[in-house]
Amino acid sequence: MRRHVLRRLLIGVLLAATHGAFAPVDGVAQVIKSGPPTCPGVALTFDLCPVRKGSGYDQPLMDYLISHRIPATFFMSGKWMTKHEPEVDHLLSMEFFEVGTHGDVHAHLPMHDADEQRTEILGPVKVLQDHYTYTATLFRPPYGEYNDVTVAVVQMLGLQFIQWNIESGDPDPMLSAEQILTRVAKQAKPGSIIVFHANGKGKQTRQVIEQLATKVLPQKGLKPMTVSELLNCQSSTP
Repeated sequence: MRRHVLRRLLIGVLLAATHGAFAPVDGVAQVIKSGPPTCPGVALTFDLCPVRKGSGYDQPLMDYLISHRIPATFFMSGKWMTKHEPEVDHLLSMEFFEVGTHGDVHAHLPMHDADEQRTEILGPVKVLQDHYTYTATLFRPPYGEYNDVTVAVVQMLGLQFIQWNIESGDPDPMLSAEQILTRVAKQAKPGSIIVFHANGKGKQTRQVIEQLATKVLPQKGLKPMTVSELLNCQSSTP
């Protein structure tokens, strides 16, 4: 019975999308890839996916962000949170940080039905609410993968669907810090949402962030913001 009810709700949401109830982006409703193009800021976002090897936490990167009070948004998977409770507490305590969710076990969502997607998406939201009294409103799909069902489930749960328009490529071991920085610097513009990783897979990430924060962004007249700050930005570029 529950499965049929959820399916009917999803069909209703999808029909609303096709009739203009909310604006589509790239043919899919409510997928946010950037902020206002007039805003003099960019969102530095960091995925915290589960890892098989290593600590799963980029301490040098975090130390740099915290010591310089650089606004950032972290998308945490449920599996990552269960292994990093002290780190979750610490990140939530930083007023210039924002936390969103990134699926429960980092599943490939399009391979699952509506009920399974709902479980995967809602899992870490409930963990943050129940164990940390934190209400997460931002969601990013694992691997950046989604389909119409994913969008409908996210809409039904009242979450904002956050993607990116600049992929740093920082987990790629073949890319140097200079190559990653060049890629990001070339594309960075007002309203950009940039995806990095803070789980230790990006060996060059800390170095790249330092160069972005101290050189690249100031030269472009841009500043780091959280995703919510970027989306609510009322300022204009000079």
